[in-house]
Parts: sequence; structure tokens; C-alpha cells
Amino acid sequence: MEICGKVLKYGSDINTDVIIPGQFLVLTNSEELAKHAMEGLDLEFHKKVKERKIIVAEKNFGCGSSREQAPIALKYAGVKCILAHSFARIFYRNAINVGLPVLECGEVVMKILEGDELYINPKTGLIKNISRDVEFNVNPVPDFLLEIMEVGLVKFIRERRKS
Repeated sequence: MEICGKVLKYGSDINTDVIIPGQFLVLTNSEELAKHAMEGLDLEFHKKVKERKIIVAEKNFGCGSSREQAPIALKYAGVKCILAHSFARIFYRNAINVGLPVLECGEVVMKILEGDELYINPKTGLIKNISRDVEFNVNPVPDFLLEIMEVGLVKFIRERRKS
């Protein structure tokens, strides 16, 4: 799995209430949820995500409630990957379970700017900032989590039960 794209940058403590505001939790269609992604924080998100597919955030991304609609909304809005200094644990697992790549990067996120173009390899932990000609190595995503990200948790479990 390799990911390329430009960066949308956000700060710390981006909670699930701004990722997908509560009034939209009644929606069950992923594409409909996506139309309201980040509506509680960034009304220009849908314009920006057309060009910038990688979210880079500071500490505690996805804090708040445990709603799995938050990573679903981001994924279906077109986000390819989220890099953050740290994630709320439940958001991190929900993102993996729905197939949205996430990597904890610590202080590396402070060296990435809005609009930078990145190449990311979650398997090796390599992040190349193509815009600044700099490379970073972070902890790779374990193979079993990569496998879940690639197929989704439900399919992963079904395939494991068959074998």
C-alpha cells in the first residue's frame, strides 16, 4: 500500500463532533455522510479535499465520542490517509476497521505544511515530503492491521474464518 497526495493541515484535539456533527448521525449512506465531513470545523473542506487528500494533524485526532461514522465520512469524502502526532484510540481502530489508513508520526507532523505533497508507505513507515525533498521514518503499521485496512474488518474476519 502506497499513498500519494497533498496535505490538508489541522491542529490538535480535532474531535468526532466536528468531523461529523451529531445531526448527521441519522444518515446511513456513506456518501451522504461524506457530504458533511468536517462541517463542524472547516466549511471549505469539500473544496479542499478535491486537491488535498492527506490530512495531517497534531495531537489527539479523533477524540470525543466513539462514532465510527467519523472515519467513514472522511474516507468517502476522499481522504486517502491521516497522519497525526497522536490519535484517540477508538478513532484509530475505527479508521483501520473501515479501511482508512492512519499513522502516528509524533513530531514529524510539525515539519509538514499545508499543501505539501507526500508519498507515504504505511508498511515501511516511510514518509517522503516531495515538496521539501525530506524523508521521515515513523513506526510502520503492523502487517495484520495493514491487512484489515486493505479489506475492511468484516471481510478480514470472514476470510480468517474460512481458513
